Parts: sequence; C-alpha cells; structure tokens
Amino acid sequence: DDPLLKLDNVVLTPHIGSASHDTRNRMSEYVAEGIIKVLKGEKPDNLFNPDVTKIKPLDEVKMI
Repeated sequence: DDPLLKLDNVVLTPHIGSASHDTRNRMSEYVAEGIIKVLKGEKPDNLFNPDVTKIKPLDEVKMI
C-alpha cells in the first residue's frame, strides 16, 4: 500500500495520462526532426543508443 494512494490531493494516472494533444504534437515534431537529421547524416538529438553513431547521409543509402 503506497502512501500516495491515500492522499486526497493526489491523482494517479496510467502512463497514458501524458497523452495530451500538445504532447502528442511535440512528440511527432521530435520524430520528424530526428528523421531529418539522420537523412542529413547528422546524429539525432536524444539518441537512445549512442553507440550506433555510424550514420550514412541519404545520398550514401541504398534505396530499395
């Protein structure tokens, strides 16, 4: 029993509680910005696995 559950001034929500319209729009913008950086051969911001840094520019990527 977590003491937070007993407080009247606390509202607990599942992870989806952050899914506001503004938040989802900003998440989409982050994704688009990251894709653009990768296609330019740049390292994207907020890279989850920085050991994967061998990024090729778009003109070096083989399109299939």
